[in-house]
Amino acid sequence: MTCLKIPLQSKKNMSSQQQQRFHLPNHKRKTCDLSKGHWVPALGGSSTYYTNSSCTTIPDSKNCFKQGRMDSDFLNWKWKPEQCDLPRFHARTFLHMVRAKKMAFIGDSVARNHVDSLLCLLSQDEIPKDVYKDSEDRFRKWFLIVGEERMVNGTGTSIFDMHLDKVDNDWAKELPNLDYAIISAGHWFFRVMHLHEAGKQVGCVYCNEENITSYNPDFTIRKAFRTAFRHINACKECGRKKMVTVLRTFAPAHFEDGVWNTGGYCNRTGPVSESEVDFGKFDWEVRGIQMEEFERARREGTMEKLGHNNNNNNNRFEMVDVARAMLMRPDGHPGEHWGNKWMKGYNDCTHWCLPGPVDVWSELLLAVLKREAGMVVA
Repeated sequence: MTCLKIPLQSKKNMSSQQQQRFHLPNHKRKTCDLSKGHWVPALGGSSTYYTNSSCTTIPDSKNCFKQGRMDSDFLNWKWKPEQCDLPRFHARTFLHMVRAKKMAFIGDSVARNHVDSLLCLLSQDEIPKDVYKDSEDRFRKWFLIVGEERMVNGTGTSIFDMHLDKVDNDWAKELPNLDYAIISAGHWFFRVMHLHEAGKQVGCVYCNEENITSYNPDFTIRKAFRTAFRHINACKECGRKKMVTVLRTFAPAHFEDGVWNTGGYCNRTGPVSESEVDFGKFDWEVRGIQMEEFERARREGTMEKLGHNNNNNNNRFEMVDVARAMLMRPDGHPGEHWGNKWMKGYNDCTHWCLPGPVDVWSELLLAVLKREAGMVVA
């Protein structure tokens, strides 16, 4: 997993009148399920905040227009929750809320996709400063749980030994310093993995070896999230700081007629309706697993508060549920337009074009953070 930390603060402070306008007493706050809704045509055409040329930090692999994509209708839609309106992203408001705070995105390359989108949205108000970059253009390789890649003659095999009951210390040690931890993962688990618990191998995924119990990826996903959430609940320093943990639910891929290495493609140019979505797919099952473990963690955290750790466990849990909305957006992926000369002929139907529907994730994130802070959502 890749964890990206972005120190965020705005030079332009909001006035006290602006700040007061956002806050409401508890009994006047609206409740709205932001995850249930539909895509509607954007007023005035495009719903974008930036272009592929106005944002200078878009990776080439997500710069779909630069890589030859010709259609642009996929930009002309906005997400409309059933019970309320989702406000457009306001960069200055976001920067005000996270001023002098630390936010980490803990996840896979799709989490990186979210960060790249967020940086473009924030560039309306502030130009981001790259404060650290390692030789591979990522901060660190972090896993929710301990994972070790098997090597052959110094070369990675993409086969991992995963320790289901051990949280990875590289991200865990950063938790006490965080104000917000945005956790997401899913696609990374679709690979060969040997699973270990209590120091013993308990099974494997996609290995098909004799005398070893075979599991589907959902088993590992559940175990990984449970281990990660339990560590967060046990983090006393996090509780004292009242860290907010945000789960971003699974964002599905949209391969048709195959997968990435068997000719699968994604060449649609507009969203589909909810009636066209197959909620029996494994993508929706992954979202369900995440939801169950999220609710378990929130429940266990509440029990801790009522018990002997009342003074320590003040962690808060929030959710940015993008799964339903993104299931309706098979048009938002790079497809063949991702410019990877080493993977020519393969389509990217997992990550998302910038600009594109992925930008709604930060609209939802801001709405959730505002709600968590007792501010008006819509």
